[in-house]
Formats: sequence, C-alpha cells, structure tokens
Amino acid sequence: MTSRRQVMLGTAALALSPLLSVHSAQAQDIGVAGPLGDVWLGKPDAKVTIIEYASLTCGHCATFHRDTWPALKSKYIDTGKVRFVLREFPLDPLATAGFMLARCNGNDKYYPMTDLLFAQQRNWAFTDKPVDALSNMVKQAGFTQESFEACLKRQDIYEAINQVKDGGAKAGVDSTPTFFINGQKRSGALSIAEFEKIIEPLLGS
Repeated sequence: MTSRRQVMLGTAALALSPLLSVHSAQAQDIGVAGPLGDVWLGKPDAKVTIIEYASLTCGHCATFHRDTWPALKSKYIDTGKVRFVLREFPLDPLATAGFMLARCNGNDKYYPMTDLLFAQQRNWAFTDKPVDALSNMVKQAGFTQESFEACLKRQDIYEAINQVKDGGAKAGVDSTPTFFINGQKRSGALSIAEFEKIIEPLLGS
C-alpha cells in the first residue's frame, strides 16, 4: 500500500506513484457513506440524489465544476429538487492530498475548498512543484504551513478517503467524473442540458 509519506514528496515521486487504493473487507454500497461520512448539499428528502465520484487532479472533473456545477446547483440543488454529494476518488497522491486538506478544514468548508481546488487546478496540480503550490493555495482557506503538514500526516483521513475510492470502484466507478443519479450511472463531464434530460423525468415534470 502506498505510504502517506508520498503525499509530501516532490514532483518526480508523485508522477511515479501508483494509483492509491485501500482494499477494505467491507464493500461500500453506493448509498452508504464512507468512514468520514458524506457532506451533502440540498434537501434531505429531495426526489433526486446525485453522487459524484471525482478526482481533484482530473481535468474533466474541473471542466464539470467550472461549466456545469454552478447551473446544476442553482437550478436543482438550491431549489430543493436535488440532493448532491461529492465523493473522493483520487487518481494520484496529489489528489489524495487535496481531499485530505478539504476534510481537515471541516464539513462547512468542504465545498468551498474543493471548489477552490477545481477552479485553480492548473495553478497547483500541473506545476513543477505541486506540493508547494498546493500549500500556498490552501493558505487562502486559513491553513498555515504547520496545519498543512499536520493534516497530511493524518493516517485516519488518508485511509478513509481511500476506502471511499475502493467503495466507488466496487460500485463500478472506473473513470472520473462518474455520477450516480438515483442510481443511474453516467460517466464524463455532463453538460447542464444532459443533466436536465435525466433529472426532469425523475422529478415528474
């Protein structure tokens, strides 16, 4: 199993690291949260539930969060029609580090943090020194260098995130982003029009 210490290594080690995976004996049902719990947006009793599995270093995921997410949130989540959760499916140690920092920052800051990391993805994930860039980026969200390093040493969070990934893989996730819309699997950075075609019949409108 990949050591958590790799999260702190430089670019070369990150590039050569295998995809992280913790194979838990307990398979995660798609409707069951991982060890850290889900951070939901929207009404608990909404007719439609969307579960997204994403990686913070995935370009298609960043495209979805830039181009589709604002409209999806405004039209369906904020209006109580859809309940949404983002689940961790890191494709490399750097994405795992980003998710660890989002979890360390508290549930109320989980989405502001992931939104920031998706929006600024090119400025930290694809640089010569990504760990340094990530450290500088999250200081905008209140981290210090000390709290940054302390978070990335949290073995419990590291293992929990990879159990979520393992659960997603067992549910059929093999690329990011992957969405489960009331259990229907859809892969790729769907447009708002594509979401509408799926969601509207489920709402009965």
